[in-house]
Amino acid sequence: MSQSSIDTEVLLQLCKKGDKGAQMAIYKQYFRAMYNVAVRIVHDPYEAEDVLQESFLSAFSKLDSYRGETTFGAWLKRIVINNSIYHYRKQQKNDNVPLDDVMYRVEDNDGIDPDHDFTNMKAQKVLETMKMLKDNYRVSLTLHLIEGYDYEEVSEIMGISYANCRTTISRAKESLRKKLTEVWT
Repeated sequence: MSQSSIDTEVLLQLCKKGDKGAQMAIYKQYFRAMYNVAVRIVHDPYEAEDVLQESFLSAFSKLDSYRGETTFGAWLKRIVINNSIYHYRKQQKNDNVPLDDVMYRVEDNDGIDPDHDFTNMKAQKVLETMKMLKDNYRVSLTLHLIEGYDYEEVSEIMGISYANCRTTISRAKESLRKKLTEVWT
């Protein structure tokens, strides 16, 4: 077990006892990664912050249900994804979030060599083009390609059948290819 996972385990034990300092340490450790997950799904940085706060509150209040079968980060990420999708669908139902008016940027460029500017520009263009996809295409591609979930996990998260998930991701990839071809030609 690595030192950071041991530290996390110690912090989690303290969190279970209600230690606010340990909760803040866990929050600081996972905030940026979980924020990036939330903002990719809800498409609004302010809404993503709200989702993140709800997710951490939920995680801390349900910490006794964390069994340690996966890493804490993976368990927390699942909570953030589920809350993000729920929040996004709720906003769509109420028509409170005009997606075309909302812009976001990937702000986590730490550790990237400046010589990779061209690659970063291409990646940024792909992410921007993904925002133009239909919502279910964008969410499924984000979960599958960016977050690394397999088809079965994506189908479970999105509440669709396995076959529908594979079809949706395939169509989303094709739609993304077409849009990228239009943008780059």
